[in-house]
Amino acid sequence: MDLFSNTNYNFTKWRWHALAFSAILIVLGIVQIARHGLPLGIDFSGGTIVVLKFQQPTSEEAVRTALDTIPGEKVVQQYGDASANEVLVRLPQAQQTEQGTSLEQGATQVLNAVRAANLGTFEVISTEIVGPVIGKDLQRKGLYATFASILGITLYIAFRFRLSFAIGAIAATLHDVIVTLAVLTFFGYELSLNVIAAILTITGYSVNDTIVIFDRVRENFRTMRGASLEHQVNTSVNQTLSRTIITAGTTFLSVLALYIFGGEVLEGFAFTMLVGIISGTYSTVFIASASAIALSKNEANTPAAPSASARSASDRPRRRERRNA
Repeated sequence: MDLFSNTNYNFTKWRWHALAFSAILIVLGIVQIARHGLPLGIDFSGGTIVVLKFQQPTSEEAVRTALDTIPGEKVVQQYGDASANEVLVRLPQAQQTEQGTSLEQGATQVLNAVRAANLGTFEVISTEIVGPVIGKDLQRKGLYATFASILGITLYIAFRFRLSFAIGAIAATLHDVIVTLAVLTFFGYELSLNVIAAILTITGYSVNDTIVIFDRVRENFRTMRGASLEHQVNTSVNQTLSRTIITAGTTFLSVLALYIFGGEVLEGFAFTMLVGIISGTYSTVFIASASAIALSKNEANTPAAPSASARSASDRPRRRERRNA
């Protein structure tokens, strides 16, 4: 399907405006993170998740009211299908010590509070307890996974295309990660394993979109030898514009449905994906292309050592002069 035929939008013209906009957004995000820090979810900071199954329909508000006696921020939501009468309760970890009694304290408080509220007969389906030490280990492994994926992508693109293109693709990928974290901080979403999974998905999604454009640029190098690099890149972006819009649009609609109907458990993952899809499409067109153009120009302007044929050609006039002498 070709949504846009024979388009000739001058994307490269606005690359500096896009870079300035991205820089402002990233700086604001860094300032926000520096002031308030990244809000860590239970997966990283430690906490308790309890899933309760009631024999009769019980509203989330009734359970939330019953837990008012427990200090701190609490999350209460429907778990699974509505007819199952299951409710998920999530508490932050109050204690900072890795001891069995302190880790089970949150689950015990939830059960006692629900029983005291006389909400009916219920049973505990599951209890998930994450201690602060385990949370730090998960946080470290999440960072390792993110950096390992970025390193692997860099090596692949440098081998497949050229180093300047690899740096441009990584610049776009880092842009997407930082912008996504900044937006998550602005909207108060916690950094959890679901969010890390979404960030890794965004990394692959953004690079895949970038490779499609870079592959078209490489093809146009052969057919547009007399054209400038800006024109070649701009033509390549226009040639793949339909593919980019269709891919981003269908993925965005799917994730939007997940965000609306997936419940609170998947809300952070879906929101991260929505931001990443928008940022990834934007960075592919502007950030990756602008970086590749700038770095390719630097490579072209770097003086290269003269070849053997060039040296021999330059030596011929000198030899003639010696003979005439």
